[in-house]
Amino acid sequence: MEKKARIIAFYLPQYHPIPENDEWWGKGFTEWTNVGKAKALFKGHYQPRVPADLGYYDLRVSETRKAQADMAREYGVEGFCYWHYWFGNGKRLIERPFNEVISSGEPDFPFCLAWANETWKGFDHGLKNRNVLIEQLYPGVEDYTAHFYEILPALKDKRYITVNGKPLFMIYKPLASEEIKVFMKTWRKLAVENNLPGIYFVGHHNDLRNNLKDIISTEVDAVNITRLNNYIINHRSIFEKIISKTKSVFFGNASAYAIKYSVMSKYFLVEEEDKIKNIYPSIIPGWDHTPRSGREGLVMTESTPELFENHVENAINIVIDKDPENRIIFIKSWNEWAEGNYMEPDLKWGKKFLEALKRQIYK
Repeated sequence: MEKKARIIAFYLPQYHPIPENDEWWGKGFTEWTNVGKAKALFKGHYQPRVPADLGYYDLRVSETRKAQADMAREYGVEGFCYWHYWFGNGKRLIERPFNEVISSGEPDFPFCLAWANETWKGFDHGLKNRNVLIEQLYPGVEDYTAHFYEILPALKDKRYITVNGKPLFMIYKPLASEEIKVFMKTWRKLAVENNLPGIYFVGHHNDLRNNLKDIISTEVDAVNITRLNNYIINHRSIFEKIISKTKSVFFGNASAYAIKYSVMSKYFLVEEEDKIKNIYPSIIPGWDHTPRSGREGLVMTESTPELFENHVENAINIVIDKDPENRIIFIKSWNEWAEGNYMEPDLKWGKKFLEALKRQIYK
């Protein structure tokens, strides 16, 4: 049965210990540490989230990676977009799961890479300070060349996701530095020199951080838009009242705030933008950053499979008239458990979000 859209799911490879995480957060830390310690902060707050079918997995285990891929394939996901960390001067983090996918040839499931070119700060990852843990650097052409050759085996892998024959490579912060343009120019040249038809660069657009026209001006080939905060942007005065009201709910001076999924999801898609051939929207199953940030951050409440299915249907209807190659939708995300942002089964909903996705993809 033919799929109505190309569904690519962001994939977090954080679920295994590394020396840096041991140093920053304590021995044995993985993303499950934040997930496991999460607590409900108000009546009806869905925490903690407990994984069902796949359990508290370790991504060093090949059977786990295969089980994830088998599940994603069964429910209509075309492939995973692995978050990829290269901080400059050859420094990588949490690269082991993807490296093993490349070296082993398993699972036989499509993939692409999204360069998470962002400085890590303590607060964003669960610490109580905003200290820089590791800085994102842009050292120059020599480093960009080393970066290219580091992942060239992946780009040439038969499983790598392409658009018009070119390997799809996403840049999380395309406006982070003017050096991004140099980076892309370098990679495009190296791709041709290494018998690739080019690189299909996709710039990520997060509505609070950048401007769509500015991203397009960097000469990326396409833009992926995630409008998680679009409701807030369009209702700033209401948003300020919500924060004021919810502070007492969240015990004192906390700055977390709760908004219903049914309200926020209406703003995840913008038809006039998302219909453009090389603009790729995102579908979002939920959001809750409190496992990482404690009593600070956005909580999207009352997310259900039925509401998510309506969201998926709307996204597919927007992209359906594009040519099949560009009928791309990203899922944010496959397994961001500490953001309440995942498709994998949990004890509350099981596979119902996946079933909702499948019904609309093959409808």
